[in-house]
Amino acid sequence: MKCSQWKVVTILFVMLFAVISLSGCKEEKPVGTIRIGSLKGPTSLGLLAMMHSEEVTNGNVYEFQMAVSAEELLPLMAKGELDIALLPANAAANLYAKTEGGIAVIDINTLGVLYLVTGDKEVRSLQDLENRTVYLTGKGTTPEASLRYLLQEYGVSGCTLEFKSEPTEVAAALAACPDGVGLLPQPYVTAALTQNPDLCVVVDLDDVWCATEGGSGGMVTGVTVVNRTFLDQFPDAVEQFLSDHNESVRSVNADPKQSAAWAVEAGIVAKEAIAVSAIPECNLVCITGDEMRDALSAYLQVLADFDSKLIGGKMPGEDFYAELQEKRER
Repeated sequence: MKCSQWKVVTILFVMLFAVISLSGCKEEKPVGTIRIGSLKGPTSLGLLAMMHSEEVTNGNVYEFQMAVSAEELLPLMAKGELDIALLPANAAANLYAKTEGGIAVIDINTLGVLYLVTGDKEVRSLQDLENRTVYLTGKGTTPEASLRYLLQEYGVSGCTLEFKSEPTEVAAALAACPDGVGLLPQPYVTAALTQNPDLCVVVDLDDVWCATEGGSGGMVTGVTVVNRTFLDQFPDAVEQFLSDHNESVRSVNADPKQSAAWAVEAGIVAKEAIAVSAIPECNLVCITGDEMRDALSAYLQVLADFDSKLIGGKMPGEDFYAELQEKRER
């Protein structure tokens, strides 16, 4: 081969190597708009700083949709009409089963926030719920699953659960009948106690859960899930969301007064004074990586042992937990 031909071949190899190298270093294209769904309650509180940020991150903006119940968000995630959603822990496991692995968990956003509230002085423990009615929300999700598990563990068989569409309806039922018993999450607990001095907290479900065999890891109220297709296409955008979510949670916990104003504006809490008191009690977190996997799998295992239908029939596979960079500060 002539010298000039060798030069041409060499140049072609160099160009080919350059193209391959550049393609390997190609930056992820911006998504544009990232669609996020959350519930009108504790899980949305950690997003408040993000909701009020006008900053565009890496060319992406966040679009938020708040729903009253998980049933509104689940079909949107299943159809790919939401990219990310903040859901009750067992609802996430059910969605994973129904979509055959179509979603993955990226963080735990809320720990134990459920409390039994009543004005009946005879109710002081879980066992006192025998032959009583408990008002609650979240049929098929964490509140129902957790309470049913604990009632069985403590041998309470005569308790009736009556479901309301949202926590404000539970509070209204207690206002009409203070002797009734309600299962409420924060910040609705603080709101109910402020509005009705006859009420008091009688049971912290997280404390009772931790006292049961197998429940020492505590309750996991809410998790954040991502559409698997979205995760595969835009892993950097998901990582950025986690960073922004972590910072938002930190900001909300650090400044309850400012966060309270946002909570009222979003319609999550009626009054700022209530939100200021409630936010520090809401257990807002952004737990990822191995710590997320350990806490969530332990919680779901307890539910699975109680009734596998609560989590979609069986424990989720390893791909339920998204493989992302670890670890993030809490």
